[in-house]
Amino acid sequence: MNSITRIISLAVIAIGIVLTYNSAYIVDETEQVVVTQFGRVIGEPVTKPGLNFKLPFFQQANYFPNNLLTWDGDPGQVPTKDKTYIWVDTFARWKIVDPIKYFQTVNNEFAALERLDDIIDPAMRNLVTSYPLVESVRNTDRPMDTFESVSGESKKRVHQYTIELGRDEITKQIIKQASPKLSPFGIELVDVKIKRINYIESVRRAVYDRMIAERNQIAEKYRAEGKGEASNIRGEKEKELQVIKSQAYKDSQKIKGEADATATQIYADAYGVDPEFYAFLKTMDVYKKTMKKDSTLILSTDSDFMKYFKGME
Repeated sequence: MNSITRIISLAVIAIGIVLTYNSAYIVDETEQVVVTQFGRVIGEPVTKPGLNFKLPFFQQANYFPNNLLTWDGDPGQVPTKDKTYIWVDTFARWKIVDPIKYFQTVNNEFAALERLDDIIDPAMRNLVTSYPLVESVRNTDRPMDTFESVSGESKKRVHQYTIELGRDEITKQIIKQASPKLSPFGIELVDVKIKRINYIESVRRAVYDRMIAERNQIAEKYRAEGKGEASNIRGEKEKELQVIKSQAYKDSQKIKGEADATATQIYADAYGVDPEFYAFLKTMDVYKKTMKKDSTLILSTDSDFMKYFKGME
């Protein structure tokens, strides 16, 4: 009898544990729960964290996120109002504010993301297409200052654009258009941002080619200016060199002339002291230059050239 009682007690305890395990559920800070019975919602959603209970086996706790969730849109090609084709990549933050509606409509995150694709992407395309490209890129009319170096000087260029809406306002308008369509699904759209804007491949190549052509044009301009400046410098140097050479030649000829004049004067003064001795030296010098070992001269005996051989008269 004691053994039967013990078995019954253990069975009751086991059943109690199973019932307690199937009836209790815990909700943490990042979750919210909708209790259903045979697929029908029972009571209000449980959004406060803590330990809760339900009917075991008959009722089921359906967990949904209670924190911010991420939607990352697929980049797509969008034409702007000024007929510029760009790639736009957007993302959004959303949360479940009515878990009962969420359960009854989309039921899971995968289906919810599909609904977000169908609603946010057309809203984004509608807003981007309705305005020029600059509206999706800039937020204000603040002038854009750029500097271009021209011949060693910085030239300031100011670009002014008129912004009607701006990038931040476009994202706000996307939220405004998409939020009412997401409300029936129990979803609140918290924020939408444009993650990236870029030209499509063909336009991007054309832009790069134009930028390269502009840079090459500026480079050629600098090269031409440099060559012209180099030619001017070389011309000035050649001119200065010719002036220096002419002045140096003039000075050298003047000095040489003055030296020759001084030497001639010295010779004249020296030879003027004894003209006969000068004549003798000059004649000896002529003899030395004209009379070699094998030289033959035929001269008259009364020639002045031979007077020093005949003796002085």
